[in-house]
Amino acid sequence: MIRLILHRLFYGLVTLFVVSLVVFLATQALPGDAAQAMLGREATPERLAALRDQLRLNDPLAVQYGSWIAGIFTFDLGMSYAANMPVADHLAPRVTASLSLMAIAALVATPISLLLGAYSALRRDRALDHGTSMATLILAAIPEFAVGILLILAFSTGWLQLFPAVYAGSASDVMRDPRQLVLPVATLVLAVSPPIIRMMRASMIEVLESEYVQQARLKGLPERTVILRHAGPNAIGPVAQVIALQLGWLAGGVVAIEFLFRFPGIGLALMDAIDTRDIPVIQAVTLLIAVVYIVVNLLADVVGLAANPKVRVSSR
Repeated sequence: MIRLILHRLFYGLVTLFVVSLVVFLATQALPGDAAQAMLGREATPERLAALRDQLRLNDPLAVQYGSWIAGIFTFDLGMSYAANMPVADHLAPRVTASLSLMAIAALVATPISLLLGAYSALRRDRALDHGTSMATLILAAIPEFAVGILLILAFSTGWLQLFPAVYAGSASDVMRDPRQLVLPVATLVLAVSPPIIRMMRASMIEVLESEYVQQARLKGLPERTVILRHAGPNAIGPVAQVIALQLGWLAGGVVAIEFLFRFPGIGLALMDAIDTRDIPVIQAVTLLIAVVYIVVNLLADVVGLAANPKVRVSSR
């Protein structure tokens, strides 16, 4: 199994290298001039030329890419053009805010989805099962930002004015008013839950129809013991990969949600950086999202290999 994990790790590193190339070239292809964006239209040609030299914008692309990669390995992500401070310092509180938002969403979505999927399997072909299947199918088909807009219309701007529509506060203190987190967290939960619920339902149905569960029932074990001791743990294994993939999706999906709710995380920082053509921030955020996605997918592969009996037996 270790050989397979190293194999996945190698491909993860290759993917990360390709992603870094795509991110770098994509940011270079952005329209406009970073120096012009920083100094404004009133800047003189001499000041623009001096700033381009200072930012090394006139260097060949290969030199710029090598300098950027070398900076990443030394934890030097460069200077933010718009904030005029190190990118690491500029993004640190926003990364913490985004991780807090994603962690709360994951802690809420995972147990609820597992329980709802398992309960739906136990009530197979009944009204609750059909209702859950229809609801998850509809939610999976709606983009996450549309779900967020519907929640705003329902709970912020209508007669149910329970929660604020946008976040008001700094990135360093996102837990100051938990009411402001309700709608962003609810949107993320509704976005990641449908695949987990549907996978848990399918896995639970397959386990409940297996021979060892039927054998446990024939032995006279209480139904509760059969479900909690035999069916539940074996049904969760295949769902672990789906959970990991959905958590990886959060790293990229949070961009639209943060922009919609004006939440001061990496997603909003990325959108602001695109507006101001702050290339170092764009590169750092997109690469960070790619790293999170690749790492989570790697962990999902490891969980899948560990849950595969053939792999476990062959590794002994």
